[in-house]
Amino acid sequence: MTSLFWPVIVILLAGLIEISSISSHLFFLQLFWAGIGFLLVFLFTRIDWRSLLNHRSFIWGFYGFSVLLLVVAAASSPIIRNTRSWIVLGPMSFQPVELAKIALILVYAQYFSRRHLAVARWGNIFTSFLLFSVPAGLTAIQPDLGSALILFGIWFGFLLVSGLPRNRVLIAFLLFAVVGLFMWQSVLKDYQRERIRGVFYPEENARTINYSVIQSKIAIGSAGLFGKGYHQGPQTQLGFLTEPSNDFILAALIEEWGLVAGFAVVGAFLAFVLAVLRVGIAAGQNFEKFICLGAAMVFGLHFLLNAGSAIGIFPVVGVTFPFLSYGGSSLFTSFFLFAIVYAIARKF
Repeated sequence: MTSLFWPVIVILLAGLIEISSISSHLFFLQLFWAGIGFLLVFLFTRIDWRSLLNHRSFIWGFYGFSVLLLVVAAASSPIIRNTRSWIVLGPMSFQPVELAKIALILVYAQYFSRRHLAVARWGNIFTSFLLFSVPAGLTAIQPDLGSALILFGIWFGFLLVSGLPRNRVLIAFLLFAVVGLFMWQSVLKDYQRERIRGVFYPEENARTINYSVIQSKIAIGSAGLFGKGYHQGPQTQLGFLTEPSNDFILAALIEEWGLVAGFAVVGAFLAFVLAVLRVGIAAGQNFEKFICLGAAMVFGLHFLLNAGSAIGIFPVVGVTFPFLSYGGSSLFTSFFLFAIVYAIARKF
C-alpha cells in the first residue's frame, strides 16, 4: 500500500510548494481540498463502500445526477475561462464533469464486469457508447474538449481491455476518423482548430494561440537541472506563463525547481499509475478490477494531455495534472478514485 501512498505524497507536496510560490491564497485553498481528500481516503477505509458502490440504483442514480449537473452547467452557468463548465455556489465553484468521470467509471465497471465475455456484440458496444456519448456531448458543447476526450478514453479503454475483437477495433478506428473529420469541419471552434494546428506549426501565431506553449517551453528550457529557485522563475512570476497553477504547473515547477524536480514528479506519477494497475490485477472481483482500470485510465490521460501540452506535443485542452495542479474539483476526483483503489488494496 505504500507504493500507492508515497507517490501521491510526493506529487501533492511538489504541487503545494509550487502553488505557494504562485499565490498564497490558492495554496491555502489547495491545502483545504487536500485535507478533504485525505479525509475521504480515511472514510473509505472505515466504511463498507462495496455495498454502496456496487449497488445498481446508487450507480445509475449517481450517473443520472452527474448528467443533470452537466445540463445545468451547459445551460445556465457563467462563462469562466471561455467555457460554461462550472456551477457556482456562492464563493465556491465546481466542474460537474469531474463527477461524470467518476460516474462513468462506476457504470462501466458494473456493466463490463458482467458483459465482458459478450463485448463483441454490437448491442453491448452501442449501449456502452450511449453511456459515454451523453456526458461527453454535454461536455463538448460547453466547450470542454479536454474532458470530453478523457470521457472518450474511458469508454474506448474499457472496450479494449474487455476483449473487443481486432476487426471491431479496426472498424472503430475508421469510425473515429470519420467522426474526427466531421468535428473538425463542423463542431470545433476556430480557436480549437488553431490549437491543433499549433502542434504541427508551433512558430505560427506566437503572440496569440501558441503563446502559452511557447512560454511553457521557455520556462522548461531555461530551468537547468535545479531551476531558478523558489519564487524566482521569471516566466511564472512575471505573468508570461499563463495558468501556471493548473494547466502549466509542470512548466512552472520545472522553471523554479529544475529538470530534476520535473523528472521526480513524473517518475512518482508513473509509479503511482503502475501501482494502481497492480492493485487491479490482484483484485479478486471483476468490478474491483475495472474500477482500478478506470482510475488508471483517468490518471494516465490527464497526465498525457497536461504534460504533453506543456511541451507542445498535444494541443492545450485545459486538463489538470492529478494531485499537482490547483483545483478543488480535480483534486476531489483524484482523491475519490485513489480512496477506492486504496480501500481495494487494503484487502490484500
